[in-house]
Amino acid sequence: MYSKILVAIDGSDTSGHALTHAIELARRLSASLRIVHVVDMDWLPLGPELAIDTGALRAARREAGERILAAARDTAQQAALVAEAELIETASPTQHVGERLAEEAGRWQADLLVLGTHGRRGFRRLLLGSIAEGVARHSAIPVLLVPKVDATA
Repeated sequence: MYSKILVAIDGSDTSGHALTHAIELARRLSASLRIVHVVDMDWLPLGPELAIDTGALRAARREAGERILAAARDTAQQAALVAEAELIETASPTQHVGERLAEEAGRWQADLLVLGTHGRRGFRRLLLGSIAEGVARHSAIPVLLVPKVDATA
């Protein structure tokens, strides 16, 4: 059914939960797993106007992303699954992270894209946007949205 699964992570508990689901799916289906983290460069062009060292910020974001990917690779390895992992960036200041994820899934020829969803609604969703919604809107393949883990359940 699915032979190439791409999972997007951001270091949150929610994306960790999505990673666990993707690992289990890949194991059960004997599928390839690719883990990606997107470095969002959306407001970096404003750096000079805001007196921000964009080079240092970009390097810090990449470094943080590499740490997130290393932890995810370790998680897959502990589950006895070999997984690819890659740091990717938005292609332009206006590209939405969801669009970039859908693009990467197509480039890698994934047949399933897995990601966590924080379940934001109302003003928080409007203010922060929804990566999951952007992925679902742009993806040409099935998208599995793994909801945030409720600690009270």
